Amino acid sequence: MLEKTHNLGVLYVDESARGLTHPFFVLILNALKAEAEALGYNVLFIRPGQPGEDVDYVQRCRESGVDGVCLVCVDFKSPAIRTLVESDIPCLTVDHFFKNVPAVLSDNETGVQKIVDYAISRGHKRIAFIHGHDNSIVTRTRISQFHSIMTYHGLAVPEEYVREGLYNDVRLTRKIVMEMLRLPERPTCILLPDDMPYLGAQEAARELGMRIPEDISFAGYDGIPLTQALSPKLTTIRQSSEDMGRTAAKRLVDLIEQPETASRKPVVFPVTLVEGGTIAVI
Repeated sequence: MLEKTHNLGVLYVDESARGLTHPFFVLILNALKAEAEALGYNVLFIRPGQPGEDVDYVQRCRESGVDGVCLVCVDFKSPAIRTLVESDIPCLTVDHFFKNVPAVLSDNETGVQKIVDYAISRGHKRIAFIHGHDNSIVTRTRISQFHSIMTYHGLAVPEEYVREGLYNDVRLTRKIVMEMLRLPERPTCILLPDDMPYLGAQEAARELGMRIPEDISFAGYDGIPLTQALSPKLTTIRQSSEDMGRTAAKRLVDLIEQPETASRKPVVFPVTLVEGGTIAVI
């Protein structure tokens, strides 16, 4: 067995190009780093591939001298990622599940149920959903659960009420919200991909002379501090970001140091509804 370097690798690809300023994942990564250091490990970032590049992540991890790697916010359908998780390098994923690979995940099914049920309980029937890019189990789970909850309550979802956006993309969300608000029968409540796009949603509503939440309601997802400092505060789902980061470090170190006995079962973290002021009673 190779001598341990006591280095944990992090493979992090942010398609919004915000890097380590991403308001949700930075909370996970900060907690992961603190826990790893407490366990005697350094954290090194693996250089991600560029668009169209034929990248060998196994080789990059070996060249970086890491004992294991945590995969965060990557294209989990990529053949290069599949090759990495099937290699002999210990891997752990965040918000995605591969068979026999440890994972930390957020309870997205419950999160969507909580936010949709809350909107419905306040009288909303025309609810739209702008989701992130459909390249992850997170997005697919949220889309499926949204349709399931709406169907359960006997509420129709017009095709134009479900739109693909991008996570953490303020400008694209502003454009989509503007288009939704100009529909002949516009939604009364719009679920956003995550919290940051609320800034774009606010701009769109104000440009059309609409008040939040009196004329249009919004809900987010993540529970980042920024949107709780805005007026009105965003109604959202808070994820257990710091617990996810700490647990990711612990599970990955356990896999490195005790590969024969380390658990490979996924750990699913609970979510909490944050009642802000952006969903009106109608």
